[in-house]
Amino acid sequence: MKILRDLRQKAGTVPVRTLSRRVRVHVRAAVRRARRTRLGRLGCSKGVVRLLLCITALAAVSGAAGVYHVYFDRNDLPDMEGFNRFEFSTVGTIYDAHGQPLKEMAAESRRITRYDEIPPIVRDAILAAEDKNFFSHSGIDYTGFARILCKIRLGDLIGRLFRMGRRDAANNSAIFPQGGSTITQQLVRGYFLKTTMAQENSGQLRHGGWMARVLSCVIGARTVNMMVRKVEEIRLSLWVEEQMRERFGSKRRAKEEILARYASLIYMGSGQYGVAKGAEYYFGRPLGMLTAEDADKAALLAGTAKSARYYAPNASESKRVLQRRNQTLVLMAARGFISAEQARRASGRPIEVVAQHKEKMTEASAVVDTVLEELTGRQADLGVKDLQQGRIQVYSTVDTGVQEIANQALERGLLLYEKRHASARGLVQGSVVVLRNRDAGILAETGGRQFYKDRSSAYVDFNRVTKSQRQPGSAMKPIVYLAAFQAGNFNLETVVPDEPISVSNGSNDVKWIANYDGEFKGMIPLRMALAESRNAVAIWITEQIGVSSVLRTARTLGIQTPLRAYPTTALGASEVNLLELANAYRTIASGILTQPYVIRKIVRDSGEVIADGGHTSSPVRVDGEALSLIQEGLRGVVRMPTGTAHALDSRGFAIPVMGKTGTTNEFRDALFVGSTYGPEGITVAVRIGFDDNRSLGNGETGGRVALPVFREVLLRAYGEKLLGPVPRFPAEMEQHIDAFLENGVMVAAAVTEWIPSPAKPLYF
Repeated sequence: MKILRDLRQKAGTVPVRTLSRRVRVHVRAAVRRARRTRLGRLGCSKGVVRLLLCITALAAVSGAAGVYHVYFDRNDLPDMEGFNRFEFSTVGTIYDAHGQPLKEMAAESRRITRYDEIPPIVRDAILAAEDKNFFSHSGIDYTGFARILCKIRLGDLIGRLFRMGRRDAANNSAIFPQGGSTITQQLVRGYFLKTTMAQENSGQLRHGGWMARVLSCVIGARTVNMMVRKVEEIRLSLWVEEQMRERFGSKRRAKEEILARYASLIYMGSGQYGVAKGAEYYFGRPLGMLTAEDADKAALLAGTAKSARYYAPNASESKRVLQRRNQTLVLMAARGFISAEQARRASGRPIEVVAQHKEKMTEASAVVDTVLEELTGRQADLGVKDLQQGRIQVYSTVDTGVQEIANQALERGLLLYEKRHASARGLVQGSVVVLRNRDAGILAETGGRQFYKDRSSAYVDFNRVTKSQRQPGSAMKPIVYLAAFQAGNFNLETVVPDEPISVSNGSNDVKWIANYDGEFKGMIPLRMALAESRNAVAIWITEQIGVSSVLRTARTLGIQTPLRAYPTTALGASEVNLLELANAYRTIASGILTQPYVIRKIVRDSGEVIADGGHTSSPVRVDGEALSLIQEGLRGVVRMPTGTAHALDSRGFAIPVMGKTGTTNEFRDALFVGSTYGPEGITVAVRIGFDDNRSLGNGETGGRVALPVFREVLLRAYGEKLLGPVPRFPAEMEQHIDAFLENGVMVAAAVTEWIPSPAKPLYF
């Protein structure tokens, strides 16, 4: 430019024609360059203007569309019914037979709080901290818009305009500030827009309209996601307030209901939702007990609602929590909710929260599993989600005291086994179920040990009471004997052969049946064969009456699992679960046919009872005399000196019971199932074994492994008077056994032929 000026000066003093041709060329070139520079600057200015005009037009169109959407568009609105009915997710609880909680199930641990249940001091703290104009605005506080606009990050916005389309961290950061939302907006955001909120912070555009795509190129996808959500939040807030006013008849009542819903919805940290749960959790006091003297606690609750992550009373940053609380107290005083003196006193108090003690609940994982399974099968319109969200409460038949006894008895029984087999520590498994005889209500259910492979049990774990199909071993034999009594050709005094016998296994092979002791006793009374669990006799009886008769009797007693039509089913070769085996014994003990159940009643959050009681029951279709015979025979298993459960006939166990041991092939499972007499009694079934079906070890029979668990359950449950008086067997039945013990054993011993057998025992 300096050269150009010099040339122009020279040209001004010297005629152009006198200049040399070379100089004239340089002058003209310099002039052309100067003109292009000026035009370029002018063109750049025009481009900026055009860009600004486009942005302004786009903003105007977006603004007009937003205004229409917010104030006039009432399409695609969410369902308001659940919100109107105050159906927020709360805590679903499974209660025991006495109304004590067994298990709390919740997606969100919340307590619903009505407006009049919120103390005035807490209401004032929330309004001071969150929305001082709540009762005057209609969902949106327009007085706060100017304050929000002042917080927009203009530098980031301008910088983004020059980085259009670029994907980097700076371009994905939020431009618009957080905060400034009314209580209604926060409620709408937490109730109706929860999913949208969870997705908006990603760098992916969540809205498919052309305007959103254009804007995302200018200001970034994250900011567009937030803007669209914010517009929808404002629209729904206005709509919610309109709907609530129509429903409750006045703006004041609508506001009270909105505030109550907000106070019940907000997250208070540590898995607690709603100010009521927050007060209980942090202060150990019900919300309704907070008074004007608890302004510090009210301010803590209100401050936590802002952000539980930063301001919850148990947060690690106690200084930050204290500052937030005191700031809320200042706001409360400034807005006239408390005096300056009250604020000063409250600010001087230290933050004190109670030590958190987790409420002890009885371990009942298997019960919970059975409740959930029964719930879905019993009520077509209800499911696990209804319980987890607190829409229903379930009242079970379980007795907490009996449940704890069953848990502890199983653990002790497994420990006794592990003392004999150290390599099995923490690996051997077991299950227990206790049924009420009169209606098959489940009093206790333990589906496995409390710690398995060093992991605590949970209700989603494998429930070995209902889901494990295993062979029952000799616990199946009472069904064989009952079928024989039904046939009419047998009674307890019938002499039967305990002699070598073989069965076909379905091919040309023949399997010889042996007894556990490897010997045969020849002709013996049937009651002795049952008491001593003689395998050969059970197979011989099955051949006499037909295996179909055994299967039919099993179904009559309530066993629903299909059993195989093989002779060895008489020895427990067909698989059943422990619950249906226990129910068969319960049917024998009571004479009442029904199916086990655990849900006593279901109550909706409205108080409506939608299920009450168990399954229908009826007298079992078994001849009365046959039923009495099998009851006496099972009582003899305990009372006879050679019976497999004679350990229960002692001074240390003064409870009259009947039952049967069971041990499966190669000692894989050990069982005991027994009952106290009649409809007022109970039935307890115990099974112990490894999940991988390995052997428990030689000599680990049902009488040695499972019977001690049964014994402890009965002794403690009756000893602690959890079950009422111990039922007694009919005197006539006991007298028959007495007579046999006095005379029959000697006669039987005289005719017994001991035949050694080389065959390996299968079942006993």
